[in-house]
Amino acid sequence: MSTRRLRSEDYNDYSSTDVTPEGSPPDGMNGFAHPESYQRFGETNGTTWYQTLIHLLKGNIGTGLLGLPLAVKNAGILLGPLSLLVMGVVAVHCMGILVKCAHHFCNRFQKQFLDYGGVVMHGLEATPSACLRTHAIWGRRVVGLFLIITQLGFCCVYFVFLADNLKQVVSAANGTTNDCSSNKTVVMTPTMDSRLYMLSILPFVVLLTFIQNLKVLSIFSMLANVAMLVSLVVIYQYIVRDIPDPRNLPLAAAWKTYPLFFGTAIFAFEGIGVVLPLENKMKNPQQFPVILYVGMTIVTILYISLSVLGYLRFGADIQASITLNLPNCWLYQAVKLLFSFGIFFTYAVQFYVPAEIIIPPLVARVSERWGWLINLLLRVALVCVTCVLAILIPRLDLVISLVGSISSSALALIFPPLLEIATYYSEGMHPLVIAKDIAISLFGFVGFVVGTYEALVELVAPAATVVNATTVLVQ
Repeated sequence: MSTRRLRSEDYNDYSSTDVTPEGSPPDGMNGFAHPESYQRFGETNGTTWYQTLIHLLKGNIGTGLLGLPLAVKNAGILLGPLSLLVMGVVAVHCMGILVKCAHHFCNRFQKQFLDYGGVVMHGLEATPSACLRTHAIWGRRVVGLFLIITQLGFCCVYFVFLADNLKQVVSAANGTTNDCSSNKTVVMTPTMDSRLYMLSILPFVVLLTFIQNLKVLSIFSMLANVAMLVSLVVIYQYIVRDIPDPRNLPLAAAWKTYPLFFGTAIFAFEGIGVVLPLENKMKNPQQFPVILYVGMTIVTILYISLSVLGYLRFGADIQASITLNLPNCWLYQAVKLLFSFGIFFTYAVQFYVPAEIIIPPLVARVSERWGWLINLLLRVALVCVTCVLAILIPRLDLVISLVGSISSSALALIFPPLLEIATYYSEGMHPLVIAKDIAISLFGFVGFVVGTYEALVELVAPAATVVNATTVLVQ
């Protein structure tokens, strides 16, 4: 990927996807006489609709999916799926708001594309408040900070997930059988610490992040999708069998555990950071709204079905990752490896956003001769940071839950509705639309406060049972 970008003098945006000279718009792009003549121009060598759909699915399906059955347990067999449906609808609606506002400002300012931070900055510039207009640049900076924290936080989770799953497979290798009829007790063989597994994975993750072209990455992303799809099919075929009587499961769990549901759900649904970069990279960005709604419908159905069936199948014994409830035979050990393969390539998709925010401005400070080297070194440094955090933080699950409650709630639920008000208020908005936007933002804020509180309480005074992204340890 070239370090050079197509940009106007007043638009120095480094947090969206790169645009090569070959992907430049026609000569008349910058000279439209009327806003109504504006249309979105894609890159000549941009991604197709199915490649974009693949990236969208990969950006939303990850480790959070495997923890949703436990989330339903924390909410109740009735309240849980209903809440997931509501949260999915609201999250997709907020993604649509972000895309709509981006198109609005691209239309107004005749820009090729805008990223999340740029849309928020222009939204603040459009407000009646002089103070907000004066400090509009802080909108871009705040969004950029939240994006970096969220996406790199996800990358830390991926390191833990990969290391723990590999360790479990290796530890149970000697006791793994071909009998998948029951979950027999397996004596774990001592193996090296999970942190050493993280260090072993690190070089391969670094090499993966050197792939900086979304079109090339889509090939690996497709392989990851196939691996995760096969894993999910195997998981589904197991959990739909021998489902016990669900009448003993509570319709609604205790209210004190509901914030744990919210934290897991918002972690799973937070894919808004990849929406605009994916649209900006499309060959035909006019197709993106349809792709967004189709892709997120698939994601929501997958979330609800797996979470409900998983909780019905295992009941109160459901663990932090549903793979831990599978029998210890080679078939289901292979499921762990296949899903880990998919998570491995998901790392690159999640890493793409913070890398595009942090790296290009720093590369621009050096000569073009050294630009490629600095680019690679910065990628190595960022990957190492996520690996080190995964190694040093003993309760990474709660730290990521804290990060997700703060930044994911803000990016996915709080900012987009407020952005819509800032963008269209001066042009006139229906009172019901304003009320709707305020209600969504308040919902996200309450989740942010309660989720943050619960995470901090667990960090200060951990419970007797420690549950992380992939393991359950009883102290």
